Amino acid sequence: MRPAGSRTPLRATADNALKIVVVGGFGVGKTTLVGSVSEIRPLNTEEVMTRAGEGIDPAGTWGKRSTTVAFDFGRITLSERQVLYLFGAPGQERFWFLWNRLFSGALGAVVLVDTRRLEESWYAIDRLEHHGTPFIVARNNFGEPSHTLEQVREALDLPAGVPLVDCDARDRESGKRVLIALVHHLAALAGADAASLADGADEASPADGAAPVTADWSAPVAAGGEEPAPAGSRTAIYEESTP
Repeated sequence: MRPAGSRTPLRATADNALKIVVVGGFGVGKTTLVGSVSEIRPLNTEEVMTRAGEGIDPAGTWGKRSTTVAFDFGRITLSERQVLYLFGAPGQERFWFLWNRLFSGALGAVVLVDTRRLEESWYAIDRLEHHGTPFIVARNNFGEPSHTLEQVREALDLPAGVPLVDCDARDRESGKRVLIALVHHLAALAGADAASLADGADEASPADGAAPVTADWSAPVAAGGEEPAPAGSRTAIYEESTP
C-alpha cells in the first residue's frame, strides 16, 4: 500500500478510459484490492459500522469496523493514452441496486471470494452472468487455503471457461496478477468472437446465395434471457461439493 498522501498525476495525453469492476460479498477484500493496485490514493466511501446496522448488515465477527456504502475507485495508467479505472462495488445486500450502474460500460469484472463465506459470492456471479459481463473469480486467501481451487470451482458451479485464481488482496503484485488474468480472459474471448464471426461470414457468403448475417451487439446478452436466480440457487451444489 502506498502512503496515504501519494498521488500520480494523470497524463495530459490520456484519452482512452477502460473500466473494470470488483464485486463480491461483504468483507471479502474489495476495498483492499482496489487500494493495493491503484497508483493514486483510492477514493473510498467507507463509513463506520454502528449498532444501527445490527440485523441489517452482517455481524462484524471478522474485526471489520467500516464498510463501503457507495463504491471504491482506483486508477492505473496503462500507457500514454490508456487509463484503467477500477470500481469496487459495495457488498451489503441493501446496496446491490448500485451494481447495475457500476456494470455499465465495464470491460469485465473480478469476483472476489472468501471460502469461509462462499455463498455470499453467488449473487455477484448470477448478476454478471445475467448482464453478460465477462469475469474471473479470485479467491482471497485469509490464511492457508483449506480447499483446492477445483473444489471451489465445483462449489461455485463455475463453467470451465471462467478462470479461477488465488490472490492476496493486500499485496500489490498479487492484485496485479489478478487483473492480468482478467485481461488475458477478455483477450481470449475477443479472439474467439472474431473467429466465430469470420466463420459465419464464410458460411453466409454471396456465393452461397445466402443473405449476410447481422446481429445486434449493442445490448448485453443475458444468460438464458431470464432474470438471474436468487442468491441461494447454488446452495445445493455448494452443500454437495464442499468438503
